[in-house]
Amino acid sequence: VAENDQQKKSLQLLVDFYKTGDLKIFDDYSIEWVHDTASSIDVVNGFIEVYLDAIGKKGSFQSMVSMKDKEATKRIAAIAAKAQWFEDNSPLMPEHKKKQVKGITAKAITTIVESGDDAPSTPIGVNLPNADWIRKEYGSKSVSLSNIIHSYNVNSSKSGMLDEFVIDETVKNRLKKYGALASDLHTDMHECIGHASGQINPGVETPDKTLKNYASCLEEARADLVGLYYIMDKKLVEIGVSESEEVGKAGYDQYMMNGLMTQLTRLKPGEKLEEAHMRNRQLNARWVFEKGKQDKVVELVKVNDKTYVRINDYNKLRVLFGQLLREIQRIKSEGDYKAATALVETYGVQVDPVLHKEIIGRYATLGIKPYRGFIQPVLEPVMEGDKIIDVKVTYPTSFFQQMMDYKKKYSFLPILN
Repeated sequence: VAENDQQKKSLQLLVDFYKTGDLKIFDDYSIEWVHDTASSIDVVNGFIEVYLDAIGKKGSFQSMVSMKDKEATKRIAAIAAKAQWFEDNSPLMPEHKKKQVKGITAKAITTIVESGDDAPSTPIGVNLPNADWIRKEYGSKSVSLSNIIHSYNVNSSKSGMLDEFVIDETVKNRLKKYGALASDLHTDMHECIGHASGQINPGVETPDKTLKNYASCLEEARADLVGLYYIMDKKLVEIGVSESEEVGKAGYDQYMMNGLMTQLTRLKPGEKLEEAHMRNRQLNARWVFEKGKQDKVVELVKVNDKTYVRINDYNKLRVLFGQLLREIQRIKSEGDYKAATALVETYGVQVDPVLHKEIIGRYATLGIKPYRGFIQPVLEPVMEGDKIIDVKVTYPTSFFQQMMDYKKKYSFLPILN
């Protein structure tokens, strides 16, 4: 039932990997998966991300079946087509830039069903394979999960978060008008030109060995910073994916508010930041906040005893994002563990307990949860003889019902038979 010969070749290698556990076969599969650019239906499958492992070594199982969103793909494909321009014009040190960006395939997808690490709480973008040597020699696939992002945007617009945490009507109106597009563009650039950018110095080992437990956090920070640096660039308007500089400002409004304040709703009082993405967002936001303090580039201000983020100079903020991007790429390229440790531990771990208490209290009044999950569809083939002519899609009535169904159908075998 493979869509084409290339997809069949890659899926057969995936089957061989699961039969043998041979990581060399998984590398071969990953290369052939990158080469499969024609399929409308695609799958991400394997023991891939290491975010849940404290030392960043053990991959968690994940699986995502999707179909190409042809209309939304036009935006991310336009960015991918200019990948070399973005690399050449980035603030990285010249020796850390790729002279030739290879094989970035970018598309937007509609996710059909997810499991493992991807469910019920799902990513909004994917850039794989993770192996730097495969990226350098064969390229990578970047995907933006368009239906997931749309769902998040619709949900956020009705949550009351803007009214509670945005400083004034000007910023609020900007976010209402451009927030969704800013979020889409940042995700596209994070996955497409973020993870795929830069190169490691000759003779330096991979980040999981040099940067150890800080590798995942700094990789996510680096990809975020690429998106943040370019979201204010006129190039995005020139290639037709952004409307104006106001989109970039909305992106900065969202990121700084989340990184400095609102993501803290996911922590209990007294907890530190542990998850790689949360660490990276605070690291980026807190670093530029501190470095721009003298010029009041960004401020935390009190209005009626409530704390708000106020950005006073968006252009200077962009320069600061570029400086941090340059430093994090240097750390990755040189394998500078000492600098990695100092950066993450100083800016990405500790939480201000007074601010945290305030944010939790304000968030509680909204009656919403800090994490959102998705119910997976039940897919039933419609047969005509021995051929599948359609697929019937139904949904369980509740998340609880779905978990009970999964328990009944997919539980582990009993220890005693």
